[in-house]
Amino acid sequence: MYNRICNMKMPERVEMLTRELVKINSINGTSGEVEVADFIKESLLSFPYFQQHPSQVWEQLIPNDPLGRKNIFAFVKGNGDSQETLIFHAHMDTVGIEDFGHLKEHALDSDKLVKYFSTYEFNTDVQKDAQSGEWMFGRGSVDMQSGIAVHLANVLYFTEHRNQLPGNLLFMSNPDEESQHAGILSATKELNRLKKEKNLNYLAAINTDFITPLYDGDSTRYIYTGAAGKLLPCFYIYGREVHVGDTLAGIDPNLIASELTRRIHNNINLAEDIEGELILPPSCLQQRDTKEAYNVQTAVSSYLYFNYFIYEKTAKEVMDQLIHVSVDACDYVENQLSGYYEEFLKRTNLPKKNLSWHIEVVSLEDYMEGLINKGIDPSPCIQETFKQYEQLELRMRCFKVVEELQKLDPEQRARVIVFYAPPYLPHNYLKDESTRDQQLLGIVKEAVENVGISTGETFAFKKFFPYLADGSFLSIHETDAELSAFTRNFPGWEIIGTIPFQEIRELNIPSINMGVYGKDGHKWTERVYKPYTFDVLPKLIQQTSVHILKSYQSAICRTQSR
Repeated sequence: MYNRICNMKMPERVEMLTRELVKINSINGTSGEVEVADFIKESLLSFPYFQQHPSQVWEQLIPNDPLGRKNIFAFVKGNGDSQETLIFHAHMDTVGIEDFGHLKEHALDSDKLVKYFSTYEFNTDVQKDAQSGEWMFGRGSVDMQSGIAVHLANVLYFTEHRNQLPGNLLFMSNPDEESQHAGILSATKELNRLKKEKNLNYLAAINTDFITPLYDGDSTRYIYTGAAGKLLPCFYIYGREVHVGDTLAGIDPNLIASELTRRIHNNINLAEDIEGELILPPSCLQQRDTKEAYNVQTAVSSYLYFNYFIYEKTAKEVMDQLIHVSVDACDYVENQLSGYYEEFLKRTNLPKKNLSWHIEVVSLEDYMEGLINKGIDPSPCIQETFKQYEQLELRMRCFKVVEELQKLDPEQRARVIVFYAPPYLPHNYLKDESTRDQQLLGIVKEAVENVGISTGETFAFKKFFPYLADGSFLSIHETDAELSAFTRNFPGWEIIGTIPFQEIRELNIPSINMGVYGKDGHKWTERVYKPYTFDVLPKLIQQTSVHILKSYQSAICRTQSR
């Protein structure tokens, strides 16, 4: 690769690398993730600096990964003896290409796509961008092969200008960001190994995950100084099944599920209120009952789960909030069902049955504690159920566990059990009360301001990257007690939990996102804006990196001179 780009200017280098990366079918969950990793590693090894220091490029296999996916690392030693180190990181996988429809075979061909969209009259914005020549199309063009390309080009730049580098750079590219984050989770161990063996001090991690306009006509380039977290709150809903001929005597779990969805889905009042930030409400990702075939019995139980972004809240605070919402929802359903039944009796003159309409709401932690108090140990059930359903995807395995735990209760009352399932992403942000975080923020703002003056770009700082990102796994803000409140409501955490909390706590690396700029990530019209991404962004990251390293180096020198 080096021979192809060595005589190019920076924008040309980034564009060439992006084109080559987009050509690779690196869809999440496929062998393409290995292919793109190999390309990145081979590209790095072609650089003259790594030709002289080949051991400073290496791979880390993801443990027990059936595809053999791997993280790629490269270490660039600065011009002195400083241990201060910046991390450049980006994910290498993409989402699928099914959304391209009849263009599926050209989803990775930037030239054919720009030609197609140049005559695409059904979306004038897309057509205008294609005709301008300033946008590159293709799956992964913006999310986020161009992000890898920017980092690769900057790694090459700093190996060619090591005299400008007053500290070290560590490049890292990870698979599986679009799914379970197995790449970055495995990388935490490697980052800690390097930290201890080389006595490194990680100052910050710079991610290049894509940024996009927040409204029509928005040309601001946003710098995000943190990453939002994510929870997946789940509701196992057990009702009272009946024949449809006796439907008014039942408690339909689908009715409870629909009421919960009505109260939670897109309810902006449940979202955190943080001034100046793009805060997203919870959204329903699945609502279904457990019937597998047609019959005239109402459903026994239902499954329901939500995507729930967390910014400053903890998992315990969210659980308390959702328990409160669930109690209100179930009270409403109880009154509704009871009212319908009473009206039915009036119309039919039938005698009243001895029925309870109460629907219990309980967290998984409290439910299991109740089982233990009844002399029932839930642990064997959890282990056996996970083993029995190991062919199912993780969320369904968790539901099966909770379903089997429900069966252990001899009372078998109607209830909603609230719990958490994967994925879980911690939130990672610069805290106002942290001197270290605020010093870093000031340094970054100064560098960005200088680039804004020289380029004419308008930059703005935001606290939270509005989408999920691997930077979440570089720091933990929650206390051990707060994390325990999460894991105790996660069925079988000791069996399927994958987050190395202690490794992450030892790293404690701030996450800064200086993203490639584009539109329509995860859509077939995905495209990256070349003038900013290929020209301005590399300079921005270069100058910010040098400014951070110089500032910390100066601070160390001042301390030593005292």
